[in-house]
Amino acid sequence: MGRGYLIYSFLLDPACLQQLIKITIKTAESRGILAIDTPHPRSSALHHLTKQLLQKYRKEVRPVHNWTQATTVYLDVFVRSVLDVDAQNQKLKTSVWYREVWDDEFLSWNSSMFDEIREISLPLSAVWAPDIIINEFVDIERSPDLPYVYVNSSGTIKHSKPIQLVSACSLDTYAFPFDIQNCSLTFNSILHTVEDVDLAFLRSREDITHDQKAFLNDSEWELLSVSSTYNILQSSAGNFAQIQFNVVIRRRPLVYVVNLLIPSIFLMLVDLGSFYLPPTCHARVLFKSSVLVGYTVFRVNMSGEVPESTVSTPLIGVFFTVCMAFLVLSLSKSILLVKFLHDEQCSRRHWTLLCLRGDTDEEGPRMDPWAQLAGVTEPPICQEHQTQPGTLREVWSQLQSISSYLQTQDQADRQEAGWLALLERFDRLLFQSYLVVLGFYTITLCSLWVLWSGS
Repeated sequence: MGRGYLIYSFLLDPACLQQLIKITIKTAESRGILAIDTPHPRSSALHHLTKQLLQKYRKEVRPVHNWTQATTVYLDVFVRSVLDVDAQNQKLKTSVWYREVWDDEFLSWNSSMFDEIREISLPLSAVWAPDIIINEFVDIERSPDLPYVYVNSSGTIKHSKPIQLVSACSLDTYAFPFDIQNCSLTFNSILHTVEDVDLAFLRSREDITHDQKAFLNDSEWELLSVSSTYNILQSSAGNFAQIQFNVVIRRRPLVYVVNLLIPSIFLMLVDLGSFYLPPTCHARVLFKSSVLVGYTVFRVNMSGEVPESTVSTPLIGVFFTVCMAFLVLSLSKSILLVKFLHDEQCSRRHWTLLCLRGDTDEEGPRMDPWAQLAGVTEPPICQEHQTQPGTLREVWSQLQSISSYLQTQDQADRQEAGWLALLERFDRLLFQSYLVVLGFYTITLCSLWVLWSGS
């Protein structure tokens, strides 16, 4: 009873029970009853395959058994998005997914001998890679570090990576904001001639041209097509295989139409309304000045929206300049008209005062002709013939002065009427020119918008 109680107490003690289990496992392993097989990583088929492939591999040597046979590199490009279009510096910033595939005759194996492994990943730095570059590169290539490539049992290597590249492009902004740009990405080997490294398309040209699945359509630009061509570049250093992808993109013009064209057209229509004010109205000058100042402020605030280019002037810039010129011309015409009317009124008052004041000579001042006539209460014949001949001559002289003043005033009125008629005709001509220019530009821009939006 005492021995059984001691054994029962021993089994209930956790520390004693754990010690008993360890002793039992060691005894079983020593006698071969229990065997735990933990394979070492070096004994795996993948490890043996990688070691066999890279043990005697030389990445400095082009991977062909027959050196006269060229290594064909298959290229493919997916345009992901257009990040920036710098018309002033003639640069295009895009995000693309780049793929290249080639055969390495030194990296093939029999999959049945290696646990049916048909594809493995190897470090890119451990294998030979073609020296393919993009000729239009103008900045440092930015791409995530992807240090591995896939290799299948037949020796085909697949290398894919996203690239954020800045390339040179001949950008023409004449039709802004309805412009279409065509930028090229040219791939070729920097060192190997076509006898050593040849290039080919990974997909058919039709698939490359119309494939827009990877493109993000939430930017300012939309992708129209990516055409591709193959040619041989001949130079003094030899003939080089070359593949060119032409990326055709089109700008979405709606935001520029709303922010630039429509406000500008509205301001010009407001200035057109000022032509219905009388040409002699002084408030017309203030109104046109306000419109000109408002248009100037609008242009200054929106100057950053129009791309700056040293190659060509955008059509919309010409439109803004013509509108500004018409505003200045209209205001200048109104100022000249007011100045002319002011000078005429001052001249008329001067002649009126001069003629009504009378002349001064050595005989003394003469009376105002109107005052003299006002003082005559009876006809001369009724004054019992007492009027002297000198008085008659003086009256006659005053009448001549009045007649001369009236003739001068009539001539000034006719001259003023002629100037007013000329200015009114000029005002109508300017108004018609406004309508023609605005109509022409509006129809042209709308036609281009409809034409290019539907193409």
